[in-house]
Amino acid sequence: MEFAKIFITLAALINPFGAIPAFIGLTQGQSSLERRRTARTAALATVLVITVTALAGQYILAGFGITVPSLQVGGGVLLFIVAISMFNAQPAPSRTTPEETDEAAERANIAVVPLTIPLLTGPGTVSTVIIYADQGTRTVLMLLGAGLVMGVVVWFAFNLAGPISRLAGRTGLNIMTRLMGLVLAALAVEFIAAGIRAYVNA
Repeated sequence: MEFAKIFITLAALINPFGAIPAFIGLTQGQSSLERRRTARTAALATVLVITVTALAGQYILAGFGITVPSLQVGGGVLLFIVAISMFNAQPAPSRTTPEETDEAAERANIAVVPLTIPLLTGPGTVSTVIIYADQGTRTVLMLLGAGLVMGVVVWFAFNLAGPISRLAGRTGLNIMTRLMGLVLAALAVEFIAAGIRAYVNA
């Protein structure tokens, strides 16, 4: 059950199916082979970001003197902002900017930046993984497993971006994004409440 919760949380944050329109737009000038290579690279980069964050995120926080309760409150607020954007079926401001999108059009390889970072694995994903990783080794292992599964989902979604986009349509993808936004909003409240409780009990 805990693994399912972690996976659903990552799926809502990364939202690979919601990123399909961005993938199609960014790879317009690519051949079929190049698009498959971009999808593979984005999937691997997604797994790498989750893995590195799960294993080293807490040490980075410690280096800056940031406590997990602080991250829970701050990360919860950030997730709520992302959730509101998803309710409106819009990309979250923390994920990418118009300037980054314009710059991506000039890049030879857009799989890592901006497709994976920050479009798929933005600050919300990073902070959430760190918060979960603080729960112990068992949870870290589940994060690593969920990260691998998410990599497969990203690869699948991007490789079938055209058919999925035609089948679901923009309305279908927007509905999916709004449902993921509802999950994130609930998770954001949970994180904020946990962070406040930790401060009160400290």
